[in-house]
Amino acid sequence: MSTRSGFVALAGRPNVGKSTLVNRVVGEKVAIVSDKPQTTRRAIRGVATHADWQLVLVDLPGVQRPRDPLTERMQQRMQRELADSDVALFVLNAEQQIGPGDRFIAQAIREVGLPAVTVLNKVDKLRSRPQVAAALEAAAALDVQGDLFPVSARTGAWVPELVEHLVALLPEGPFFYPPDERTDLSESVRLAELILEQVLLRTREELPHAAEVEIDEIEERDDGLLVIAARVWAETESQKAILIGAGGKMVRAIGTAARREIEAALGRRVHLDLSVRVRKGWRRDEALLDRLGID
Repeated sequence: MSTRSGFVALAGRPNVGKSTLVNRVVGEKVAIVSDKPQTTRRAIRGVATHADWQLVLVDLPGVQRPRDPLTERMQQRMQRELADSDVALFVLNAEQQIGPGDRFIAQAIREVGLPAVTVLNKVDKLRSRPQVAAALEAAAALDVQGDLFPVSARTGAWVPELVEHLVALLPEGPFFYPPDERTDLSESVRLAELILEQVLLRTREELPHAAEVEIDEIEERDDGLLVIAARVWAETESQKAILIGAGGKMVRAIGTAARREIEAALGRRVHLDLSVRVRKGWRRDEALLDRLGID
């Protein structure tokens, strides 16, 4: 039996729902979800495997103008992964007007010359058919070659049809990953991402883009308990105070929620030891960015 396999790069502005779409197609949570930009800082691969095909979905960092070494790395990774993929999946947010960022990405996809598919995500949030029609017309005007799919990554509506179309665009070839593998993230990076998700959920506007998580140690005890020591990096003492909260309330809430997410992902008991540290200018610290896996 012949098989199809290949890499599909998801490109789009921040907060268009790329991570939610990856998780929906893969069938489990491999990419963290937040309504804040710069949530996806690494190119995260989610792997969806069927009997005769394998989609490797690359959730790229949201495209934006680089402002520091962190965002420069994010932009460079986006461009590399796009060039190395078999299909470009251009994701738009149906709730947002088409903007300069969308036009910039459309141009980048045209220039790389890959087979392309445009996804208009979050159509479930539109209230009428005329609104959907207008959003589809605006998306089509970007002139990215290939088909256009309205979908809802949140509900799963029209996602199976999108997957079927993507598979048809893949080249014939062997699988890149074992059939039971869902992501290529290392364990420490995946755990750090799950903790960061809870940081972003709870700090909202108070801590824009200023926090990152690093796993210091993972130890399995004789009784089967997995002990994880992690630290949250902040850039200033005032940010650290926000992360800790009055009487340690915030860091405990983050730790409890993150532990539950990790236990659900790993299917085992976890003890999470979470601390908060200050490292001024960590987004410009090339050595730390290397250690955090943001390349």
